[in-house]
Amino acid sequence: MAFDQGLAQRVRELLADNPYATEKKMFGGLGFMISGNMCVGIMGEGMVVRVGPPCYAHALALPHTQEFNFTGRPMKGWVMVDAHGLAEDEDLAQWLERGEQFASALLPKH
Repeated sequence: MAFDQGLAQRVRELLADNPYATEKKMFGGLGFMISGNMCVGIMGEGMVVRVGPPCYAHALALPHTQEFNFTGRPMKGWVMVDAHGLAEDEDLAQWLERGEQFASALLPKH
């Protein structure tokens, strides 16, 4: 699956000041990690955001979201945000911040 290069570049720019941010091609998309923990991933024209179980229901109630179902069953704590929910820079930044907050709270992976 190809991923939206423009969206990936927008995410790179927002993460440019985070010294713990890295990226990795995975599952036909592009994953962005914080200290080795996945925070968001670009898949097609949308973005998977790791919000964590405590924020999952709230995130799913927001516009342009759906369950992330990559393996045939929904992954709790992960939501898929479609391109419409990421079109504005402010919206993209808010989704990225949600993913960063969750990933930053986890123990670093090395």
